[in-house]
Amino acid sequence: QSLRDNLTGWAPLISEDAVFLSLMKGVELGTTKRMSEVIAEVTGAGPDRIAVVSGPNLAKEIAQREPAASVVACEDEDVAHRIQALCHSRAFRPYRSTDVLGCELGGAYKNVVGLCVGMAVGLGFGDNTTASVITRGLAETARLAMKLGADPLTLMGLAGLGDLVATCSSPLSRNRTFGEKLGQGMTTEEIYATTKQVAEGAKSCSSILQLARDNGVDAPIAEHVDAVVRGEISARDMMDAFIARDTKHEKD
Repeated sequence: QSLRDNLTGWAPLISEDAVFLSLMKGVELGTTKRMSEVIAEVTGAGPDRIAVVSGPNLAKEIAQREPAASVVACEDEDVAHRIQALCHSRAFRPYRSTDVLGCELGGAYKNVVGLCVGMAVGLGFGDNTTASVITRGLAETARLAMKLGADPLTLMGLAGLGDLVATCSSPLSRNRTFGEKLGQGMTTEEIYATTKQVAEGAKSCSSILQLARDNGVDAPIAEHVDAVVRGEISARDMMDAFIARDTKHEKD
């Protein structure tokens, strides 16, 4: 959420042919812009100079050089290929894509789903519940991404399902941990007061919800997670509301 202000100061220091590589997973509050859109707006860089990296890349494991894969996305595939070659190592395997939109939405939305899964865990629920939330969270992400023009296969890949599984399954995930504390009854303010880490999903859930509403996409997980983060309902209320929703065809 601080990218715009920081980049405004940095932009004059960056050469006119440099490629911007975003590792950020969120949607800007107020504007509902993805990080690549903020970069383009602030710097004037074209799509051939803006790339993103996204995937199941928990920072601690990357730092320990544990094997991991990711996606390098840029609308200019030659640029994606260059970055792919630069960051390929014995422990890190990058794939490339031209679907920047899909990669960014997958990376942002999984934080919200991770919060929801964390709340389920904090409430003491097991694998059936968490698997259900993960699956419906992926469906919700795909609905919005496809409405905006993303390739649905991106959401089945590393920047979609891969990142979602890592965030929802690992105790290293800040979003899942934040959600667990909400499920245990702590308020958002209490959690912020006891941790130095940022759970991006707690900050981005309202902007992702607004993006979905602006595009006429049903987003019950984003809607209810946002309500819990704001303190309007409890985590238990959220889970009860999911079960009570009208039944429908799975593809709806």
